[in-house]
Amino acid sequence: MERDNRAHILDHALTLFAARGYDGVGVQQICAAAGVTKPTLYHYFGSKSGLLATLVQERSASFRAALAEATAYAGDLPVSLERVALAYFAFATSQPLLYRLLIGLWFIVPEGKAFQVVLDINEEQQHLVESLFERAAADHGNMRGRHRIYAATFIGTLNTYAGIALNGYGQIDAEAARRAMGQFSYGIYS
Repeated sequence: MERDNRAHILDHALTLFAARGYDGVGVQQICAAAGVTKPTLYHYFGSKSGLLATLVQERSASFRAALAEATAYAGDLPVSLERVALAYFAFATSQPLLYRLLIGLWFIVPEGKAFQVVLDINEEQQHLVESLFERAAADHGNMRGRHRIYAATFIGTLNTYAGIALNGYGQIDAEAARRAMGQFSYGIYS
């Protein structure tokens, strides 16, 4: 049975990027780990940043779809926020290395190639959650004009919960989603 070189490269790149950071891994290290040549890697991805872009886009696609669905506001903000939390927690649970990598790359120097690769994904998340708060402002007038900071703060809260759990200091389940929603909501409703 012939192995799928493309998927094999993606798997090894994710493992290496998550362990050492994007800038701490060279193309040759990825090739050696995957058992392929540089021309093979370049054939599939064009460059190291192309590899990262493919990895992030493909492996986060189901999360982004789940988040788009979860941010559909139907008149009950606590329920919507719990759905958003569950989408984040499911992604962190199913793709822990990618989740950690995305969080780490969001906080590196903005001029770096890796930051630019994850910028679109992070902006998409921000936009989806902002849109939820914008729609909810019709029912919660005190939220008007605060959608950007609310979205960033809620995403940050969820990333903190997930990061703590991924480090073995908690759970990210339905109860954690309710706690995160409640903790966050206390501030926005007061």
